[in-house]
Amino acid sequence: MSRPWLAPVRCYGRAVPNLTLKDVPPALHARLRARAERHRRSLSREAIACLEAGVPAEPVDVDALLSQARAARRRVHRTVPGGTIRRQVNTGRS
Repeated sequence: MSRPWLAPVRCYGRAVPNLTLKDVPPALHARLRARAERHRRSLSREAIACLEAGVPAEPVDVDALLSQARAARRRVHRTVPGGTIRRQVNTGRS
């Protein structure tokens, strides 16, 4: 069964999901609105900013990332002498 009223909004050619919050306590709504005004954002944009700050991305496995970086570095097999680096920086990277 198709429900067109539940379809995501299209923005820049791709679907953008929506979120509706119900039963927001009046005091929280007032604080969010005041914060949005201070940051010169819409209420929706302020809510998104708060969610982004409060719901971090998935944690990065630092050891695995470093291992990948070291493996890539070993494949290069090249070092650049310090004089070359200074010369390129000073000449705007030739």
